[in-house]
Amino acid sequence: MLSINEISKIALKTEKVRLRLLEVIYNSRSGHVGGDLSVLNMIAALYYHTLKFDIQNPDHENRDRFILSKGHCVEALYCVLESLEFIDSDTLNSYGKFNSLLAGHPSNKIPGIEFSGGSLGHGLSLGVGVAIGAKMDNKDFKTFVVMGDGELNEGAVFEAAMSGGHFKLNNLVAIVDRNGLQISNSTEKVMTLEPLKERWETMGWEVLEVNGDKIEDCIKILDSINYTIQKPHFIISRTTKGKGVSYMENALHWHHGVPDEVQYKQAVREISRSIEEWEGKSVNYL
Repeated sequence: MLSINEISKIALKTEKVRLRLLEVIYNSRSGHVGGDLSVLNMIAALYYHTLKFDIQNPDHENRDRFILSKGHCVEALYCVLESLEFIDSDTLNSYGKFNSLLAGHPSNKIPGIEFSGGSLGHGLSLGVGVAIGAKMDNKDFKTFVVMGDGELNEGAVFEAAMSGGHFKLNNLVAIVDRNGLQISNSTEKVMTLEPLKERWETMGWEVLEVNGDKIEDCIKILDSINYTIQKPHFIISRTTKGKGVSYMENALHWHHGVPDEVQYKQAVREISRSIEEWEGKSVNYL
């Protein structure tokens, strides 16, 4: 179990990445900012604590695999990868510009990104295949797939979910960023997802739930996964779209969008206050 100080350091690093994320979106004039902000804590918890990888040897055969199926929120992943020095600042600053290496969805041409992505709903199928391959090759790495909740409208997700349960893929972790909003409306108005927990349990998954707005809770839920049981693992990460910026939180129109100068300065002030709070944090969160 991590100490309070270790958790605070991860949280502080994550909030600095949140600030960088807003800068990248503001300067590039593009991005899915609401979902970026809601999913950032979980991506950070994975990369700063859970995933097994070696920056000096990124192709190590026993590295954990990460698939961002929620590919339109790749800006959050880019910023985490920059903080780990997989990509440099000049490359990230080129996002949204002509001839940039960075696209609006994940590409495996980018250091640190395993798989290219595009249309929503494909990531879990890919993760199932990777997890099956690991078992066939007697490898002990884990595969983690992060999805959006609007993405669960796609039938391919449930075909993959049934396969994961059928093949008892205990080396597979699927995480849904459950912020409750998608591009056109709330998820429940577009296509009812609940009862989400019971549906995935019926398909043979271990289901865990977490407050994804708290980085310390994301770390703890990832640590709690029991890989000895013969089931794949599904984490429902309940989050706030636009987390960390008051006027973006739970606002449908910030699914994608770019703040103007006044809005950007307000967002910077709000996230900077969060950074200051974590810098002085001494409360026991465990």
